[in-house]
Amino acid sequence: MIVTLTIPAGLAGRRLDEALALLAQISKGEARRIIDRGGCAVNQAMVRVASRAVKQDDLLTVGVMQPGEFRELVVGLEVIVYQDRDLLAVNKPSGVASQRTPYQLKGTLEYWVGEEFARQGLKEPVRIVHRLDRGTSGLMLFPKHRQAAAWLSELFKQGTIHKRYLALVTGVPTSVDWGADGPIGKVASARYGIVPGGRPAHTLFRCLAVCGGRALVEAQPLTGRTHQIRVHLAAEGLPIVGDTTYGGAVAPRLLLHCTGLDFVGRDGRPMALSAPADEAFVTLCGDCWPTTPVT
Repeated sequence: MIVTLTIPAGLAGRRLDEALALLAQISKGEARRIIDRGGCAVNQAMVRVASRAVKQDDLLTVGVMQPGEFRELVVGLEVIVYQDRDLLAVNKPSGVASQRTPYQLKGTLEYWVGEEFARQGLKEPVRIVHRLDRGTSGLMLFPKHRQAAAWLSELFKQGTIHKRYLALVTGVPTSVDWGADGPIGKVASARYGIVPGGRPAHTLFRCLAVCGGRALVEAQPLTGRTHQIRVHLAAEGLPIVGDTTYGGAVAPRLLLHCTGLDFVGRDGRPMALSAPADEAFVTLCGDCWPTTPVT
């Protein structure tokens, strides 16, 4: 949960971790961990120096996590799918936040990419130009400089990046190929649906395999609405396995993976990036996984 705390006169001059521990009634060690993860802002600016002295009336905005909610992101360089002078393409694992949250910086893909930039000698911030849901795995693009960020942002805005996803759904589609164009809007906290007056959304689908009342589907979102593929499939009576928010069967992970991004590079060359689904995804698909590799 997010808490807001004000430094009283009696704590002025104390270390940030000490003041946070006393005001939030947590251990000093936990206070340091929150600060180190990027979960503490002083007067709306994130601070990651636990020894920083606080002043009277400083406003602390803190993400206090429940025990067990945080885990470090431990991945190797094998998640890097492609890179050049303009961008870094990463195969994001399922269960990892794309970017920092009020609760954490460490443990997110944004933090890992920042560390990788530093290892490469890049003195650039991590710029988020598109996102994948925490449960969704697959391709994410990170620009390496400001001009590349503007270029990628425009490609996503104009819809000229061709995106391909794989999803395991409960149910059997009535057609091999079909489309969905229900307008999408927010219907509850962190939940979206097809609603009158929602934002236009269009997704193309293809059924790749059927097995035991489930199907492996390829999705091509032509627009970029929040939860678009998840909402459109659920509305078709084909909820994604692992997507309990939209009625999907319980599973160890959300069975949604961004497997391909096709676009034109800054130099005019066509680029076709692909990221294979991880072993857990393939295993959970079972007999629905085609004998010919899906990319």
